[in-house]
Amino acid sequence: MIREVFMPALSSTMTEGKIVSWVKSAGDKVEKGETVVVVESDKADMDVESFYEGFLAIIIVPAGEVAPVGAAIALVAETEAEIATAQKQGAAASTAAAAPAAPAAPVSAATTSSPGLQQNVSRQNGRSVVSPRARKLAKEFKVDLNSIKGSGPHGRIVAEDVEAAAGKAQPAVVQQLVTVPASPAPAAPAPAAAKSAPAQPVPAVAMTGQTVPMNALQNAVVRNMAASLTVPSFRVGYTITTDNLDKLYKQIKSKGVTMTALLAKAVAVTLQKHPLLNACYVESAIQYRADINVSVAVAMDGGGLITPVLQNADRMDIYSLSRTWKDLVDRARTKHLQPAEYNTGTFTLSNLGMFGVDKFDAILPPNQGSILAIGSSRPQVVANEEGLIGVKRQMQVNITCDHRVIYGADAASFLQDLAKLIETNPQSLTL
Repeated sequence: MIREVFMPALSSTMTEGKIVSWVKSAGDKVEKGETVVVVESDKADMDVESFYEGFLAIIIVPAGEVAPVGAAIALVAETEAEIATAQKQGAAASTAAAAPAAPAAPVSAATTSSPGLQQNVSRQNGRSVVSPRARKLAKEFKVDLNSIKGSGPHGRIVAEDVEAAAGKAQPAVVQQLVTVPASPAPAAPAPAAAKSAPAQPVPAVAMTGQTVPMNALQNAVVRNMAASLTVPSFRVGYTITTDNLDKLYKQIKSKGVTMTALLAKAVAVTLQKHPLLNACYVESAIQYRADINVSVAVAMDGGGLITPVLQNADRMDIYSLSRTWKDLVDRARTKHLQPAEYNTGTFTLSNLGMFGVDKFDAILPPNQGSILAIGSSRPQVVANEEGLIGVKRQMQVNITCDHRVIYGADAASFLQDLAKLIETNPQSLTL
């Protein structure tokens, strides 16, 4: 049996993926659960495993090239005797992929009018093709799989389909490499015709007059920000005195504590008193999160940004939080974060204070109710209630909120409590 290997959907927003490298070469034996290929998704490079064992007969999409989700990227033969047949079929697929787009219409029509790839992929032996996680969730949520229309590659039922049917909103998970029986007809791999040209590396500084294509991460940011602009949002600013926080930072900096960790911890502790600021809007309802997961925006070399997540930040001590943050940033820079480490945030921080920025507004991330923009802390001449003049270090913060869930008074109350914690009792962050 010859099986097609499809470009997997590694995130809910992924539409295409770049082959970073093939771990296996043509002709190599492939074991079930073994890593076969490394794929660049929107924000990370992911090891992708095989569902089946066999031989990697031919690689259709080589390293460095891009293919849409669901397109055939390789063929796996069940036995060595089938390798030659698979190679011929793969060569036909490569020829079809290189053909002009115009003749593709008759192939599409033939596919829809007769048993073809779509039908073979969506059903096997009269049964729907279901990912292992989707099947497990269906059993847990008591969902009838026969009542679900799959949204995965070529109709495959994935975890998100089951969660939607059960009314459960769960974070996106990494799917394994999808391998399903291939159609014997050479025209079956036609979806690969949409294969994109190899992605070009983006220079750190674009030359004047050049047009530089966006990388996968930048394109992901574009999609997320465009979606966020449809959300009715508002902003509230606040001035926080940081003298005591700066003093604490100087005391524990030598122990590996970062200012980012201190701010994230302060926000997380304050969110315990304001669960609405940790919630989000879902289909005419408010989803209150069980955990406080603080995302922090990090600029990436070559363009784009990613938001590593400090999960359960309110429950971690400041030293563990700092170590975790350092590890997340190091792996984010090398694109080795797992999806759950950048897409499970419930509240986001964006800090441009290190650049000397006084204040700025941040755009609300998808599936979150709030994001806090933090400016630099600098000396300011201020007067106290008695009219005495003095100098204090202060920073400007601006919170952006989803007005469908959060109102001005809610945001103001949160900022007031955050300021009180930072100004009067920052030592509690070390407990």
